[in-house]
Amino acid sequence: MNSARPASSPTIALALGAGGARGLAHVAVLEALDDLGLPPVEIAGTSMGAILGAAYAAGLTGREIRAHLLGLLRDRAGVMSLLLRARIGRFKDLFSGGFSNPVLIDGEVFLDLFWPKAVPDRFEELKLPFTAVATDFAGRCETAFNSGPLAPAVAGSMAIPGLVKPVMANGRILVDGGAVNPLPFRGLLSRADLVIACDVTGGPVADRAGAPSPFEAMFGTAQIMQNAITSEMLKVSRPDILLVPAVQGFRVLDFFKAAQILAAAEPLRDEIKRAIDAHLENILKSPVEPS
Repeated sequence: MNSARPASSPTIALALGAGGARGLAHVAVLEALDDLGLPPVEIAGTSMGAILGAAYAAGLTGREIRAHLLGLLRDRAGVMSLLLRARIGRFKDLFSGGFSNPVLIDGEVFLDLFWPKAVPDRFEELKLPFTAVATDFAGRCETAFNSGPLAPAVAGSMAIPGLVKPVMANGRILVDGGAVNPLPFRGLLSRADLVIACDVTGGPVADRAGAPSPFEAMFGTAQIMQNAITSEMLKVSRPDILLVPAVQGFRVLDFFKAAQILAAAEPLRDEIKRAIDAHLENILKSPVEPS
């Protein structure tokens, strides 16, 4: 990662949002910041944004993360084998109560199997400050982690109900951060000159023939909810640069379409550069307050 930043360049804080496979588009944002030599002074991530944000905060470049994802997802059989290793529960658990069922994924095992090996065990070992946003299930509220063990916090942030097991951390039950804060930019607004947020919740999609499957309806409804929450948040406050890649046509679990998602996100690289240049130009044009 190019960490050299010209003295005249702004400090950047980066928010990476929830969106399942659509969140692979965040890689284009990371690559653009690398190209500019502008490492964020702080990163916040929810769900897929937390998974990728932690990897970037660990010191991997956007290009390295892209290569890791594409290499991994080219091997469909290998991915399915790893998912089976991360699966918990048996069919009889459907009737026993608790968190187990035959399709749930253990998020911490998942991260251990799928994260690049360079990602450390603790927040304190990251090269950039990073915050993972999850939902406190009992408290019905957002909870953020920026210290202590990394994997439980990120696993909690990605704990999509019905797919990933809730996580016990610090005496709390954690579920998907997208339930309360799909685009975690608000906590960054006073932390840098420019706050960049990448929203991958997805907007309206083209009409389709036939009803969605029950599985698709469940995850699609969650995405609609997250998009509605994000829209309300943006009415109250906004990041300096809001990026919305054209990934609404992809579904939450379209991970094997990684190459297509990354291609759809490619225009973000130039968009970020133009937006940062425009903000710098506005700053230079602003009158200097007399001391």
